[in-house]
Amino acid sequence: MKITKRNGAIHLYDDAKVARSILHANENIPAETITPAMASAFADEVFVRVTKESDIVTTADVRDCVYALLKEKGLTETAKSYIEYKRAKA
Repeated sequence: MKITKRNGAIHLYDDAKVARSILHANENIPAETITPAMASAFADEVFVRVTKESDIVTTADVRDCVYALLKEKGLTETAKSYIEYKRAKA
């Protein structure tokens, strides 16, 4: 799968980057522990979900999918932290 970055560049999807961003968002949320294995599994799930839509997705598609997945898993504080972190980068 390919991903269109904010600057228009197209790259291959990197689930390790998604997992790292999930772990980063979770760093200061002691009530919601996410292990590296969990973050990797979440990134795999994001890949499955977004590839159902298209072979080329945007960073916004991935961001929204991660946010929805974290909320579904009951990780609401991490979801908030993730979306704030990603919006700050935009």
